Amino acid sequence: MTIINARYKNAPLTLPIIISALLFSTAACSNQAVVNTNADLAEYKEKSPTAAASTSAEKPEFTTKAVATFSEPWAMTALPKINDEPPKFLVTQKTGELFIVDTATGAKTAVTGVPKVAYGGQGGLGDVVIAPDFATSNAIYISYAEAGTGSESNAFGAKVVKAKLSGLNTNAPRLQEIVPIWQQTPKVKGQGHYSHRLLFSPDGQYLYISSGDRQQKEPAQDMTVNLGKIIRLNLDGSVPADNPFADNGNDIAAQFWTTGNRNVLGMVFDGDGKLWANEMGPRGGDEFNLIEKGSNYGWPLVSNGRNYSGLDIPDHDTGPEFVAPKITWTPVISPSSMSLYTVGAQRNFPAWQGNMLIGGLSSKALIVVDTAADNTADERYRYDMGERIRSVLAVDGEVWVLEDGDSGRLLKLLPK
Repeated sequence: MTIINARYKNAPLTLPIIISALLFSTAACSNQAVVNTNADLAEYKEKSPTAAASTSAEKPEFTTKAVATFSEPWAMTALPKINDEPPKFLVTQKTGELFIVDTATGAKTAVTGVPKVAYGGQGGLGDVVIAPDFATSNAIYISYAEAGTGSESNAFGAKVVKAKLSGLNTNAPRLQEIVPIWQQTPKVKGQGHYSHRLLFSPDGQYLYISSGDRQQKEPAQDMTVNLGKIIRLNLDGSVPADNPFADNGNDIAAQFWTTGNRNVLGMVFDGDGKLWANEMGPRGGDEFNLIEKGSNYGWPLVSNGRNYSGLDIPDHDTGPEFVAPKITWTPVISPSSMSLYTVGAQRNFPAWQGNMLIGGLSSKALIVVDTAADNTADERYRYDMGERIRSVLAVDGEVWVLEDGDSGRLLKLLPK
């Protein structure tokens, strides 16, 4: 486990100057004057698809079945199954809509009461997860981009709230009893790198939130702001006493589980309780990381990619105090969400048992990654999906993917 470099921990106020001097360049994707408010920012479009991983005779193949279509979908999660009925999903759209989707018919029922979101660039309605006690509480957690007010006008930040999903089995479901849980501090200009992925610990006691660097770079190493970090909280938003920086007298740093993160869009616990995350690199250097308490993953001081200006960034092996990724991709895959495959009752893809399924945006791919007991990882298979994949979800041995964009389809993978 690597703890944050002492010189950054002890001198947070001078840190942006130090890092700026080290990098002496601002990446093109960090130019806040250039914001595409109708699509993902340029960094995703600059990334070219990579060749598929080598295949073998054992590689499972599948066809796809379209179930429903969405406008800019971002995330999905499964509601508890009733007997052997097909699953129902909650699906978010960046533009601010939340739907209950019947996968048997493709019918979509809009959920009202969703908070107002700041839609534009990479911002809008983000992740959705059901609470560990959903069966009795009907509670869900959602993340979204929020516009600032007053002194933070023209600035934005991610926010997480808890809400009760009422009327679940009616024609008029709605969110009630909305309670704020967490927000990015401070709000900043620009509409990229929110991350805001949500994940509960296997025991259901803690909520993990990925907080992107908001294309500011320096905040990832700054202990006075919660940008560029992975956050760990109790379910009510309070800080667990055993967080790695909980006793250093800094209320913001007390939230942190890890530091030096850029743009984490996928987080999953494996069957052994280890936390894994994928991370968008700059120009090259997408990452697959084992996430460990108190560790520093190096951004923006080290990366296996380059700045968009073309200026090189020192690789991870030049900074032994930083945790290096288990896999890096150059050319990139542009990873989105991630799901752990277990065979479940359906057993559609037994060869994927225990593997991570990662959606690829620019790569337009489904990537299957194997993790080992010795904490190594390898890309095992890659499937050309023909479209950018925004979300992937394994449920009871079945696999579902959401395409990105204005007419993104919900697809069920059917084994051949």
